[in-house]
This record gives sequence, structure tokens and C-alpha cells, in this order.
Amino acid sequence: MTTTPAPNGVLLVDKPRDWTSHDVVARVRRLAGTRKVGHAGTLDPMATGLLVLGLGASTRLLTYVVGLDKEYTATIRLGASTTTDDAEGDVLGHAPADQLARVSDEAIEDGIATLRGPISQVPSSVSAIKVAGKRAYDLVRQGETVELKAREVLIATFEVLGAVRGEDEAGHPFIDLDVRVECSSGTYIRALARDLGFKLGVGGHLTALRRTRIGAFHVVDAAELEKLEGAPDLLAPAEVARAIFPVVNLAEGQAVDLGHGKKIELAGHPDHAGPVAAIDTEDRLIGLISIKKHLSRVLVNFPQENS
Repeated sequence: MTTTPAPNGVLLVDKPRDWTSHDVVARVRRLAGTRKVGHAGTLDPMATGLLVLGLGASTRLLTYVVGLDKEYTATIRLGASTTTDDAEGDVLGHAPADQLARVSDEAIEDGIATLRGPISQVPSSVSAIKVAGKRAYDLVRQGETVELKAREVLIATFEVLGAVRGEDEAGHPFIDLDVRVECSSGTYIRALARDLGFKLGVGGHLTALRRTRIGAFHVVDAAELEKLEGAPDLLAPAEVARAIFPVVNLAEGQAVDLGHGKKIELAGHPDHAGPVAAIDTEDRLIGLISIKKHLSRVLVNFPQENS
């Protein structure tokens, strides 16, 4: 009797609105017939876009995917603040019409300019950051006041793609900004919306968010969740590793030794603290290594499951 090897690889999914990241993982577990599925970087239910999933041994790659830079498109509504810094929260207040009317395109650009480059950002209190072992959003829902520490992030790009001035159903004026942001891992786009509204003196929150890229992985290459049927096609671990790390190509004997955790000689390769992807002649990811004095040291090994 033959057993079907467990799936091993990475899946790019375009997450729909109103699905949690856990919902996506649960669906892929059912389709792939395995419990060993994880994701790199949570998306809020309101958000859409790229979610990177690892199956089988490839879940070990997710730690490195999480830390890659990211790109988003979003809509920021100026003129009102909310408890969650996005459209899911309760409105805290609206800016007077005359005050919002004084917010010029130049003032918006000046405000955005202060939020580019290396900045110190206080994450939204309704976030997945843990405080005393509990998620911040759980504490907020329990009625507790949560104050998170500022963190250093890098906003490489923050540009306005379009702007619309209008009124909501209750007659409150607003300015909707469609923006594109490229940023380091750990950046909260909701916090950018909040901070821009604060700098302009009219309040601001996020009404739409779409993640379009994580590192070298793009949402245009992602599968639509609703169209997935049966076991999904996966990116091979070696293909994913090449997009993230420098590579060492192993001879057959080297691959066997490295797979057993042995140090191997890598003449001609400079020292590298790692991770470096070690790939064999059959295009299999054997492990992630560091290199010192032409000798490897295993950081993570990858069992050779089915790809």
C-alpha cells in the first residue's frame, strides 16, 4: 500500500474581503488534505490581497517571508477618526466642513512627506501585537486602554494616486485619498491614515486596504481563493528560497552530508552569516546555512517531502 506524500511548498493567495487569515488557512488545509499549513503576515478581515501560505516543511520558510518589505494600495478618508483607525471602528468625531475645506492638495502632500523615510510609528491599539501575553485587540474589546510602544519603520514610498472630495450619507464632508505605500515589515497602514489625519488637524482613518506585494511575491501571481478546487499548485521550496536568499548549489555528496547536519566545505564562497539557501542538483532545498571560513553551518534543514 502506497501513501500519498504530504504537500510541500508555498501558495500565494489573493485573500477576499471579510475573510480572516485563519479562514484562508482552514480552507487550504481542507483542499490540500493536511493540517500543516501556516501563513506569513496576517491581513485584517477588511483587507484584501496577498497572503503567503506555507505547506509541509515549507512552513519553515514563513519566518523569513514575514520580514520582507511590503507594498499596499489603500484608501484614506480624511475628516473623521475612529476607534480602530479604520472603517470597522466607531467614529470618534467629524471635522467641521470649513476646516476640511482648508486642507489643500499641497497641505496633504506636505503631511505625507513627513511620513516618508525612517519614522517612529505607534501601532494601532487594535492590532495583533501582544501585551502581557494577550493580543492588543482582545484587550481593547474587553474595555481596557492599550498604549503600544512606538517602533521604527521605513516608509520607502507614500504617494497619492487620486483624491475625491465628497459627503457621506449623513452629510459629513470627507476627502478620500487613494494611496500606494511601500514599507518595511511591521508597518501599520491604519496608523499612517491616523497620523496623516492628525497632522492635517481633521482626523483620518482607513476605508480600504489591499496588499499587492511581499518581497518578490506579487498578488498578480496569486490564486483567487474562491476558484481553488482540490489540491492547489504550489511553488517549490527551492523557487521560493531563490527569491529570498543568496544560493549555494550543492554537489550530490554535499547534499547528503548537509541533509544529515554535517558541515561541508564550500571553497570559494565568502563568509555569510546567513541565511543562504543550499540547493541540490535536483533543485531541492536542502537547508538554510551560514558560511564561515569556507565551512557551512546548518540553520534550518528541510525534510524532503513531496513538492
